[in-house]
Amino acid sequence: MTGPTPRTPLTDVRVLEISDRIAGSYCGKLFRDAGATVVKVEPATGDPLRRYSATRSAIPQGTDGPLFDYLNAGKRSVVGDLGDSVVAALIEGADVVILTAGRADAERAGVAADSRRAFLTISDFGWTGPWADRPATEFTLQGACGATGFRGLPDGPPISVGGDVGEYVGGAMAAFAALAVTRRMRAGGPGEHLDMALLEAMTLSMQSSEWLHTHLLQVGPITRSVEVPSIVAAKDGFVGMTFITGQQWHDFAAMVECPELSEHPEFTFQLGRWGHRDRILELIGPWMREHTVAEIVELGELFRLPMAAIGTGATVTEQDHFVARGVFGPNASGLLAPRPPWRMTGTAPAPMAPAPSVGEAGTGPDWSPRAASTEGAPELPLAGVRVVDLTAFWAGPAATHLLAAFGADVVKIESIQRPDGIRYSGAMRTDVDDWWEYGWVFQAVNTNKRSVTLNLDSPDGVRLFRHLVAGADAVIENFSPRVMEQFGLGADALLEVNPRLVVMRMPAFGLDGPWRDRVGFAPTMEQIAGMAWLTGLPDGPPIPPRGVCDPLAGSHAAFAMVAALDLVARTGTGRLVEMPMIESVLNVTAVQALEAQAFGVVAQREGNRGHGPATQNVYRCAGEDDWVAVAMRDDAERTTMAGLMGASGAELVDDDLAAWFVDRDADDAVEVLVRAGIPAARVISPSDVIRNPHLIDRGYFESLVHPSTGPCVYPRPPFAPIAATDGRWLRTPAPTLGQHTADVLGDLCGVTADELAALAAAGVVGTRPKGL
Repeated sequence: MTGPTPRTPLTDVRVLEISDRIAGSYCGKLFRDAGATVVKVEPATGDPLRRYSATRSAIPQGTDGPLFDYLNAGKRSVVGDLGDSVVAALIEGADVVILTAGRADAERAGVAADSRRAFLTISDFGWTGPWADRPATEFTLQGACGATGFRGLPDGPPISVGGDVGEYVGGAMAAFAALAVTRRMRAGGPGEHLDMALLEAMTLSMQSSEWLHTHLLQVGPITRSVEVPSIVAAKDGFVGMTFITGQQWHDFAAMVECPELSEHPEFTFQLGRWGHRDRILELIGPWMREHTVAEIVELGELFRLPMAAIGTGATVTEQDHFVARGVFGPNASGLLAPRPPWRMTGTAPAPMAPAPSVGEAGTGPDWSPRAASTEGAPELPLAGVRVVDLTAFWAGPAATHLLAAFGADVVKIESIQRPDGIRYSGAMRTDVDDWWEYGWVFQAVNTNKRSVTLNLDSPDGVRLFRHLVAGADAVIENFSPRVMEQFGLGADALLEVNPRLVVMRMPAFGLDGPWRDRVGFAPTMEQIAGMAWLTGLPDGPPIPPRGVCDPLAGSHAAFAMVAALDLVARTGTGRLVEMPMIESVLNVTAVQALEAQAFGVVAQREGNRGHGPATQNVYRCAGEDDWVAVAMRDDAERTTMAGLMGASGAELVDDDLAAWFVDRDADDAVEVLVRAGIPAARVISPSDVIRNPHLIDRGYFESLVHPSTGPCVYPRPPFAPIAATDGRWLRTPAPTLGQHTADVLGDLCGVTADELAALAAAGVVGTRPKGL
């Protein structure tokens, strides 16, 4: 049964948000932006985020901070405590509950997660495991997941990412999972308790599964470094650049008129350039300093190179591309804020509205309990959904990684002429025949998928692709906008083949605007949106956060995809969903632009000191290169730390803190601190995260045997297994190139063995990259 298209995708979804942190508020924001009714529970004194400023600016009495207004626009507010009768009644009537509390706090309040709704719990370490009650902050979680440990120069400290990125990526992943379960509930299925650990979300997104890099490429643990070149001084500012493919490196050498850069084969890959970083920067420095940022970026566009001016909170809203696309518009407070990062044909995000005052909704809406299904063994939330996946590198595959884990049949399309570039970019094995199967990021984000090769430059490839589309629920791609039209497979053509299709397009900068055809990778987005600006030492250049924007964009895309699938199921009409990577990143860095407008203060790099009220840093311990990240959130914790040091009061001198750590074993220091209630973590190499006892106990690393590279452990989605997973999220390893071509084309397109042989002879399908 179908009906008219509602104004917003998630009409009639009820969300109860009980959150005192960014992850929960951002999760609720994504639901509200898509049309859900979101009721926020807060104490009588208000959510602490009402008084938060990322630049430590004074918030005028009687007003809320810009970040709170942004995260909570259009929500309702109810005053209550976890476990009281008002909150209990709202829980009974909600479709989704977002609870940012640990198990012990929930149990003390008499609240138990249940499977009558999408009951989402977000906590630092999850509700189970030996670290479940350990104190933590974003800063210490970055140290524990390996994100801090591979960033920075060898003679300096490891450097954390600025801007609470882990909270946002956790919130986006949580929203996807809760919506997937809600979709199953709307079809008559059961709810679910989704136990998210932010440590797991950050391990998945803030490092690139470097333990797989170490294992597959047979190299030592990854140590800290900075991309070469990365962010370089020009005549009038900083220019960011990201060269992933060998062709991009050779084109850059031509652009800067330095043929020597192309004469060294080891320069082709980032790992090879690191050992020659001083020479490379010496060679390009004079050319860079002779040209302005604008000149370099314009020339880079002509060479189709990912290059960008470094954005800040003061400049990002003025970029011509964002102005032309209307990305920023006034919110209820009159400040320019980014719109939700998706555009969906036939619908729009929820209309602009102010954030609520404390308790403005009284006891909240009268939500009568929904009828809940308790019969039958639950299927995975996205069982029965087929996705044709044309995405490559990390952002698009990160979206389909989540979709596949939650039950979608994801058919990954590559070609032997152009395999997914992440199979071999960065570095490759030279001692194996099938070296393209050893890409560590590829293996991490393509589990549970099937691989089909089709040359879309050929009529037969297009014909078979259209046949696959006819029986699919969704197509997703992240090419530059011109590519699908060149194949004759634009959104209109695909919707003509299948009128109930969701077509998701993930170009770097969108389908229109001045930057439409620019090339961009995750570090490019980090550079443009201000994320890189906040990362690095105060007296040094900005440093890219190193790829987190890929899974960040993927998480947003997965959420928007499920919203579109749900809408199609209710209306019978297919949709085009535009999901530019840059706009998801702008949503995450919005506080910089908001506070630059509200307070006239541009957030700056503060190294490991962070933003906000915590006293934090990394300190060197005994050992060759051992460091501990520690964060004291308030005066009570500062006083506790002073007591451990034999001092009194809450005033702490950094040199004294450094002296306390320097002769201590890092693990011993961490244990002393966490037992005292102070967040702390050893700063580890991302390769070493697989030794984390808590993640092992939670089963976060799941074992699979890859047909080419053998057994290894892989990252699952950041949720404890649910009933339908039978104890594990990962069912199959990442596919080899074209591994399932015969099965998929035979079963879904009726291709016979003889026809398949002819297609292989013509180069339409295959299992080896062309020319090998």
